[in-house]
Amino acid sequence: MGRTLATANQIILDEQAAFADFRRALRREDQQVFDALFAAARKHTAAISQAGHALPFEAILLAMLLEQARELERLRGSDE
Repeated sequence: MGRTLATANQIILDEQAAFADFRRALRREDQQVFDALFAAARKHTAAISQAGHALPFEAILLAMLLEQARELERLRGSDE
């Protein structure tokens, strides 16, 4: 039998778990932001799974940045 590859969602959860000590060291309000960043990355699991050339965490960070950019665009649009 061949190896089973982890799903993008499992990769995200594994990376989040790897940063558990980092998260624990954050203030409570920053822990909530930290959790929200990983939740934002989970919105892009299909894209993360297609980024085979990148390290998993690089793809997760790019997904987080994408969500942040979308939020900035939304906020800029409400000012006009």
